[in-house]
Amino acid sequence: MHLARIAELLQPFVGSSTHTTAHRHSEPATAGEEPAVLSPAQLNHISTYMNILLRWNARMNLTAIRDPEEIVTRHFGESLFAARHLFPDPALKTIHARVETGDSPLCSRRSLPATVNPAAERRQNAAHGASRGSAAPEAPKGRETSPVNNLTPAPERLANDERPSANARLANVRLADLGSGAGFPGIPVKLWAPHIALTLIESNQKKTAFLREIVRALTLTNVNVFPARAQELLRQPGDQSAFELVTLRAVERFADVLPIAADLVSPGGRLVLLVGASQLEQAQTSLPTFSWDPPLLVPQSLSRTLLIAHRPDPQITVDDQK
Repeated sequence: MHLARIAELLQPFVGSSTHTTAHRHSEPATAGEEPAVLSPAQLNHISTYMNILLRWNARMNLTAIRDPEEIVTRHFGESLFAARHLFPDPALKTIHARVETGDSPLCSRRSLPATVNPAAERRQNAAHGASRGSAAPEAPKGRETSPVNNLTPAPERLANDERPSANARLANVRLADLGSGAGFPGIPVKLWAPHIALTLIESNQKKTAFLREIVRALTLTNVNVFPARAQELLRQPGDQSAFELVTLRAVERFADVLPIAADLVSPGGRLVLLVGASQLEQAQTSLPTFSWDPPLLVPQSLSRTLLIAHRPDPQITVDDQK
């Protein structure tokens, strides 16, 4: 499929036009806001991903959808719609350009995301006292370093009385995609926001082989394929089982998996659901301690919905939220 056609099919999902909630139409995009445009590198990655998916799908069941254009809209489009709402910061455009060229003073070997999670920001601010090139702080006793966190950012030293700039405040966001299957939405979110640390949780061995092939073919970095059930990840020590973002889409036994997904969310983090409209009430009633954003209807769908929930962080003060 030509890259121009892929871009055309995806524009309704990544554009800055109005979107629909379950209750009302939102206000139009802010005046002067440019519509999102996927870069040639991103479009090439999507094309490569889709070609591999179609080839593997001929011999194993990765998706029931066979039509390439429908794969673009229903899998990539829905995933990128979520990514667009999770990472809407205009600074992301600059990060994309600098990551693609390898020219980013904000990071060493991995880039930093364009959204700030309060819990993650506290960890980032704690590191501001260390200058670039200094040794990494020693991990607490009894905790091991997670493979997904083996690359650490190297922020510039800040003056004690200097408030971090918008870029310096970019936190290291870790995302877990639970029941990743063929990699949706986790890998498209990674293509949209290459700075995230991504963990793909998938217990099916054939599907984990496919996920590793996609990661290799797209030369993605800071991606961990976890070949077991999420319950095993929850048993990992320390912060290895806590993520600022957890995504869940098209999983079996939704009612059973939802509490597990919620347990993976770190305090102050977000749970991101791509579900049918019939599952909205079940999700919200199952997690009463979470706060819920208004549901967003996925473009070109009558029932598919993006639902984002926030896990409270008891350590966040009023000043942290400003």
